[in-house]
Amino acid sequence: MQERNYDMMARGRTATGVAVDEGLRSYMLKVYNYMALGVAWTAIVAMFMGLNPALMATVAMGPMKWVVFVALLALGWFAPRIIFSGNAATAWLAYGAYATLWGVLISPMIAYFMGTNPAIVVRALLITAITFGATSLAGYVTKKDLSGFAGFFMMATIGILIAIVVNAIFFQSTMMSLITSIITVLLFSGITAWETQQIKEMYHEGDVPEAARSKAIFGAFMLYGSFVTLFIHILNILGIMGSED
Repeated sequence: MQERNYDMMARGRTATGVAVDEGLRSYMLKVYNYMALGVAWTAIVAMFMGLNPALMATVAMGPMKWVVFVALLALGWFAPRIIFSGNAATAWLAYGAYATLWGVLISPMIAYFMGTNPAIVVRALLITAITFGATSLAGYVTKKDLSGFAGFFMMATIGILIAIVVNAIFFQSTMMSLITSIITVLLFSGITAWETQQIKEMYHEGDVPEAARSKAIFGAFMLYGSFVTLFIHILNILGIMGSED
């Protein structure tokens, strides 16, 4: 009788573990699908801007680009509060606006390379997908707690952002641009792993649908930002190195 009870308890634990794993897989798949939608929308916006040079010159290449840049940073800062407001429509609107602003901001860069060497864009996208996939998988499967790196990632991101802005405004150095892009790729590879682990740990079996949806959108928002950042800087590296051949 006692052995039978132990057997039933073990089966119960196994069944519960399987249920949690299936729920987690479904949740993570939703996160990645939402992220892919954001990336696809950014590509559409960038292509639309590229097909409208006058609009792109006005919004993304003149003084207005700094307005777009500041709006992007502000939305990135306030988005978590908006996404977790409990209103799904508002959460999607914030995510869509964020992806739109990124599309506007990077459209001149995409248009330039599409006009001069489209193969570099494809290569950069492929390298980004491989890098992102490998680091996100590492963050998902690792048993090591990466939360201790949060402070370092925050400070390093602020530092690299300042370096990029200073170089864009004052120095406009190709070598500095290359160095900051290499550092950014390394930094955001680590951030991607950390974000994936944080997103995984946000999952709780039995979440109400609204909470689960908000968590999935927020997770997509986090990973989307890292994917686009990786892509931009990998493309920059390939473009600089290709120009030296």
